[in-house]
Amino acid sequence: MRIIDSIPHPSISISIFQMNDKFIVKFEAGPMEQAFKFYTEDVKSVERIKSIINAAFIEKVRARFNDMFLQLKEAQA
Repeated sequence: MRIIDSIPHPSISISIFQMNDKFIVKFEAGPMEQAFKFYTEDVKSVERIKSIINAAFIEKVRARFNDMFLQLKEAQA
């Protein structure tokens, strides 16, 4: 797996990897991460992935991170 690009964001690290027949988009915030896999035959290019990972997509990822953070804090209480 090798990193091929990234998407700038002020609070979330967004990296795009390529491995075999997939692109993997990894979001990292603090101790948590989320990853989405896209088959190259479906998306064809990094530019297409960047068009999919738009502001609305990122906002849903950010909301999920908030839920994950709350779950983690609850589990540690």
